[in-house]
Amino acid sequence: MTSVKNVLVALGVAFTAYLAARGLWWTETVPYPLAVVAALGLYLATTWICIFWEPSRNEHGGDDVMAVASLKRTQQRLPVPAQMLALASAAIVPTAISLAVGEEWRTAPFATWYLGGIGALMTIVMVRRRPWTAWTGIALLAVASMFWMGWASALALGLVGSIVWVTCAQLLVLSLDRAARDTGRLAQLQRAASAWQASQAMRQRERRVQVQEALAVAGPVLTRTVATGGRLNEEDRLEARLAEGRLRDEMRGPRLLDDEVRAELERARRRGANVTVLDEGGLEGLDENTLSIIRAQLAEALRSASSDRLYIRTSPDERVAVTVVGRSPSVGGPSEEDGVDLWREIPHPGAA
Repeated sequence: MTSVKNVLVALGVAFTAYLAARGLWWTETVPYPLAVVAALGLYLATTWICIFWEPSRNEHGGDDVMAVASLKRTQQRLPVPAQMLALASAAIVPTAISLAVGEEWRTAPFATWYLGGIGALMTIVMVRRRPWTAWTGIALLAVASMFWMGWASALALGLVGSIVWVTCAQLLVLSLDRAARDTGRLAQLQRAASAWQASQAMRQRERRVQVQEALAVAGPVLTRTVATGGRLNEEDRLEARLAEGRLRDEMRGPRLLDDEVRAELERARRRGANVTVLDEGGLEGLDENTLSIIRAQLAEALRSASSDRLYIRTSPDERVAVTVVGRSPSVGGPSEEDGVDLWREIPHPGAA
């Protein structure tokens, strides 16, 4: 399928070739025909170089939206050598044609083609993202044409049209730039909205899982509580405390838990220990095998613990994964400050 760019390139080549062909359709004998042909050759070569010369594509950054990338690919800036060649043509061709045809024929159709030809060339330069070069070329064209045929003849025979072409091209380029910026912003907003929706969906799934686990843990206790009218015996009270502890563990540190760790936490609570489990970060991105190694070491630490209070926290340190701290009343009595009788740092597997 023919792309829009290829169609525009074909139109540009055909139109500039038509303008140049007008210069070869002499209705009168000109003094220097070879100079006319040389000027036409310079014009065509410059125009087609400006159309076809693409700079080396050295794209930086990641993939934005495909529409933005496509716009950027079709908006390659004209290389500097081509700019210089275009300015040289704007300065040389009008003077060369005017001298070659002689003073008598400077306003003849076969001698004024360069007014439209240089205007078309500067329109191409403008579309190739070189506005200063384009307007400089139009200024050179205006000076040369007014010098050789007078300002009134230059304006009447095509200079105004060339200025209008370049102006319209600049407005079109500005509109495309704005469309590209708007497309980029829209793409960013769409990505942000998609990320937000995905995070909300994930949070909803996590909440559903947590609610299901809470019902599975606390459901039997709540049922007994309702059935007895809130009059629980010691065994029921213990089960209620254990259910509360399990719910806290599932909400505060789910990545630390497996069946073995849950069993050790329940054993510690049944003997009367106060256990706190907190996931404060540091385990993000770990695979299941790594987490299994950490959980096995945590279960081993809990199995040998006899402290009255246990604090289990993850660590943001790149070396330590989990810290287990146990505190118990000092020998002097419960009124004194508790002493630390357990300190265990579980390292990240593979950490030095």
